[in-house]
Amino acid sequence: MTTPKDIIKNFYNSDFANDPNIYKNFMHPEGCLNWNSSRGFTKLNQEQLTALLKDINSSYESVRIQISHLLEDGNFVTVRYTLYVTTIEDPDEERPMAHFITIWELRDGKLFLGHEISQLADESPVSLNSYEEIKL
Repeated sequence: MTTPKDIIKNFYNSDFANDPNIYKNFMHPEGCLNWNSSRGFTKLNQEQLTALLKDINSSYESVRIQISHLLEDGNFVTVRYTLYVTTIEDPDEERPMAHFITIWELRDGKLFLGHEISQLADESPVSLNSYEEIKL
């Protein structure tokens, strides 16, 4: 039996950041993401999320997600992760771009409602070590 935690783990370990069409396989048709960032609050539906991912993908040579925490409580899963990117100008140097914490509610085995908060990555060793990848 696939658990909500398994679904989220599979989603974040997929290549959705580099192929926005993968997102559609995991997102509930009526799903949305409530995102609080340094720019303020944004509510994104599936179509808007796909457009955002395409924009991110076209701006960077590569995008990678590294999960540090993954917690499940019923149909709710919390994921804490860092988004790493390599720029088109410097494809040999990967840099952390931002840290995220997202609480997902799953419905019908799909990502239905997300509550996300993000901040620009602090590249200090102490900060980055707190986001070390856990073995899932």
